[in-house]
Amino acid sequence: MVSAMSWLNEPPQWSDKDGVLTVVTGLKTDFWRRTFYGYVTDNGHFYHRPVTGDFTAEVVVAAGHSALFDQAGLMLRADERNWLKTGLEVTSGAVQLSTVLTREHSDLSVVPLPGHQGTMALRLTRFGSAVCVHRGGEDGSWHLVRLGHLDLPETVDVGVMCCSPERAGLEVTFHDFRIGGPIPRDGLE
Repeated sequence: MVSAMSWLNEPPQWSDKDGVLTVVTGLKTDFWRRTFYGYVTDNGHFYHRPVTGDFTAEVVVAAGHSALFDQAGLMLRADERNWLKTGLEVTSGAVQLSTVLTREHSDLSVVPLPGHQGTMALRLTRFGSAVCVHRGGEDGSWHLVRLGHLDLPETVDVGVMCCSPERAGLEVTFHDFRIGGPIPRDGLE
């Protein structure tokens, strides 16, 4: 995928070949802090590298979602208490686009994906302490999903994440992962 990437919570099975990362998740993995459920879990799989300053990260993700809370997508992480993850997730009986913004407590939002075909392009951008999430449209356009605030150090870890809180064995494929300069601010529409 990208040189100099490493794992936080390496999964039991994975390969990174020719720009395609494939992963099979471990048993009962997730990233979550306190809100509603009362627990803290920080054992999800996160393949990342450090990034300094503002950036945009993009990836195309596909997964064999079948169990509640199966998830796969992008993550930005300052530490175990301050992070954002966004991706495809099974919730309310369907695959939806979820974003969790965590500032000591996790804050979840979901966007329905009517007619979802199993693959989606995701984009995550940092502008100082502002973070925004876009999903790709079938026509190549980008649609704003979430804009939020995170107090972040100059350098954070950025990459792809996947979790399966109710089981093991979610199969995920990530491709076309890249990190570059931030999109223009007028690109938030």
